[in-house]
Amino acid sequence: MRADSPEFLHATQASYDAIAEAYAAEFPDSLAGRPLERALLTAFVDMVRAAGAPKQPPVADLGSGPGHVAARLHAFGLPVFGVDVSPRMVALARREHPELRFHVGSMTALDLPDETLGGIVALYSIIHVPDDQLPAVFAEFHRVLVPGAPVLLGFQSGDVDGHERLTERFGQEISLDYYWRTPDTVASHFTRAGLELHACVLREAVDGEKRPRTFLLARRPAVVAGPE
Repeated sequence: MRADSPEFLHATQASYDAIAEAYAAEFPDSLAGRPLERALLTAFVDMVRAAGAPKQPPVADLGSGPGHVAARLHAFGLPVFGVDVSPRMVALARREHPELRFHVGSMTALDLPDETLGGIVALYSIIHVPDDQLPAVFAEFHRVLVPGAPVLLGFQSGDVDGHERLTERFGQEISLDYYWRTPDTVASHFTRAGLELHACVLREAVDGEKRPRTFLLARRPAVVAGPE
């Protein structure tokens, strides 16, 4: 990561490097036992295929962590790679899924040309992005997606926007900011970035979760052919 990257990225990287092994052991597959999330991922895959590119562009799992979401996308037959801010997480993902590509990077500034991705999945990764950085993140989504390509976004939410900082997790000292946002807040950022909202799904907290989960399916608008 560049030295002049935003401070929150350095803090997030250091925190996840510190807890990577414990996190991966605790959450080896966040979609296991979650039929709604798996159904939404299937809907995302169908939207990727329906975009109709002559040659399927790759899909990116942003905030890929231990790599289980990328592995599921790969099992669907999609070309996929993962991006995570934590080098330690990337190393663990490469070890567990050697057939896939994982890279260190940030969704605030993706090292990709314009219009190169056939889809983006970002599950529970925007929660560490400050409010003032969120427009830049979604602008990056719009920039790198081919026209018509979808986004599946998942995040912990609530009735009001909020923020807290954790200084310890899994017995490790960290400095990790969490941002809770309403579905309307995130959907409005999508719209301002030029992404079309397709669906908004709210799941209540289960199995000891503290907050509901919101999932947004959107896409970069398709190019409409003009009259010949």
